[in-house]
Amino acid sequence: MKILLEIAMAGRLKRQIDIGRDASILRIDPKLMTRFVHAVLLLLLVSCIGLCAEVLKPQDDIKFLNKAALQIDQHVAAFYRSKSLTVPKVADDATFLRRAFLVSIGRIPTTEESLQFLEIDDASKRAALIDYLLASKGYTSHMSNWAFDLLRVTDGRIGTSASNAPYRHWVRTAITNNMPWDQFTRHLIASTGDGWDPASAAVGYYTRDRGMPLDNLSNTMRVFLGARMECAQCHDDPYGKTERHDFYQLAAFTHGQDAMGQDKMRPLWDELATDEKRQSEEYQIAEVLWDRIYGMSLEAGGTGQIELPTDYQYRDASPGDVVGARTPFGQTVRMSDKRVEKDGREKLAAWMVGKTGEQFSSVISNRMWKRVMGKGIYEPVDEFIPVEKTNYPALAGYLSSLMLELNCDLRAFQHVLLLTRTFQFETNPLPSSVDGGDDFHGRKIERLSSEQIWDSLITLAAGDPDKHPPRTLDDRIFVSGKPVLVGKKSMPQLSKEVLAISSEKELRDYFEKFVREVKSGNTSQSGSAPMMAAKPANAYNKDAKVRASELPSPPPRDHFLYLFGSSDREVVDASSREPNVGQVLSLMNGFVQRELVNKPSAHVYQSLDGATTDKEKIRRLYIAILSRPPKEEEMQWMLDEVKKSGDSGYRNIVSALVMSSEFLFLQ
Repeated sequence: MKILLEIAMAGRLKRQIDIGRDASILRIDPKLMTRFVHAVLLLLLVSCIGLCAEVLKPQDDIKFLNKAALQIDQHVAAFYRSKSLTVPKVADDATFLRRAFLVSIGRIPTTEESLQFLEIDDASKRAALIDYLLASKGYTSHMSNWAFDLLRVTDGRIGTSASNAPYRHWVRTAITNNMPWDQFTRHLIASTGDGWDPASAAVGYYTRDRGMPLDNLSNTMRVFLGARMECAQCHDDPYGKTERHDFYQLAAFTHGQDAMGQDKMRPLWDELATDEKRQSEEYQIAEVLWDRIYGMSLEAGGTGQIELPTDYQYRDASPGDVVGARTPFGQTVRMSDKRVEKDGREKLAAWMVGKTGEQFSSVISNRMWKRVMGKGIYEPVDEFIPVEKTNYPALAGYLSSLMLELNCDLRAFQHVLLLTRTFQFETNPLPSSVDGGDDFHGRKIERLSSEQIWDSLITLAAGDPDKHPPRTLDDRIFVSGKPVLVGKKSMPQLSKEVLAISSEKELRDYFEKFVREVKSGNTSQSGSAPMMAAKPANAYNKDAKVRASELPSPPPRDHFLYLFGSSDREVVDASSREPNVGQVLSLMNGFVQRELVNKPSAHVYQSLDGATTDKEKIRRLYIAILSRPPKEEEMQWMLDEVKKSGDSGYRNIVSALVMSSEFLFLQ
């Protein structure tokens, strides 16, 4: 019974921490919170008792994760000894709190979350906080931003009405479900089928680059294997080992990226795509089928052979020669140049994940290290360096093998890194003493990403942003920008029917029937239809106080996110953290002033409820914005400001703190 009571208490206290908690509850009894921590540990014990008969997977075994974190710290300690470096001090609770939130879930803690953590007096609270953060919706949101940047995920495509929304939704769902990185990679590289089918929506990885298969391939090698092959598209790479012939042999694996059965619609499309008919309703309806169904599908699975281009310039082959697929490094995988096959992309995916030695696991482990620690084991992270050639071969080798031991579970891998003492070291403002990598001598100061700044600002403006429902896939049929057949047919249904058509005549008959249905007036007249229950994905305006991961991708050019360096998602990892004048103007005159500083109902001001003295109000503002109480000198400055300006002094304090370097930078 005592165990059950402790578990019930843990659940009660956890609900106080959860989303939507009353803003006026700013303090709870530290002894009660200590009991909460103990109860959490008790829950883990109960779970272990229930699992005693089975062997936990490494990624699910907290004992394994803690042991792995210790091994990483031992490798770092060995590096200190070899360089005669002093061990940095561990950061204080306030610094750790803010760092853990920003790294794990991409935003600052709310006032309530800060006070609850800072007032707990328990040695295990840091580990408990990491557990809490990695299990939250915020982790999914923050990781989605990372994946969208890496994979260049956009909502639409230039020059076509085709949508990447199903693909974006697939990526977000995979992150939410914590799909292992090797499975995630296989799904993308070997994808084929209907772009609107949730089971095959990963084809968006290829169709977002329709007409540019060689560019897609070079990005694939860069993202997943840290191999830069852009130069080899046109000539032998003078700085690397890849020859142009090698690149085309690799491209043969993915050659043949055709739309499913689009040839059946070609005659009809050519008839309607003339200058005279482009304004007709028939053309607008045909565009739905041509762009948003056929244009979002992918047929076959890679032919395994490709012709060399007409400008091929080397003696090892001639322009127009057909070459068979062959991998340029790792275990050799070949395909014949004598016959057309259908499983090239599957073979490429299997080779990338399982036959490139340490390269696949090393690249993703280094990406995760940089994401958590601030700087890669080697830099740039998309230019692979063999473990033995890095500055820290023992550590790099261990991280690569750990990724495999954890079955490519990115959440578990980050969990290990967040549990290390290395992650907790104080900030080091000095540059790394090691060329091309980190010296682990304290975390390097870096400006927050545009998404971290935005998500932190909306936390101050509206409270915990994860209380909002996530963005949903808008699967309505749109003709000329207006929804049609709402509640009667969706894009997945329409796509399935169209792609099942087997002849040109059947396609024409279907199209004529579909035109009649649309013209008959079966358009959206009210929100009562069943399919109107889902909010359209594009309903958020630029000032919507929701997470960056829920907003349009890429953001509009006048949006806060764009001004602060958000990626246009046309190039891998194209975001920037460089300052510019527009950022200053935005902080002084834009969203920050309108929705935060000068808005009495902003969540940051709600934290002042119940505070009876100026000192307490100032303390709460500091904790809300910087996650720490003010220093004595700062308190005196702020008291002087309130004395001089009255209540408007608090707005001035909020404005000053939000525009401070301490707020905009991660320590």
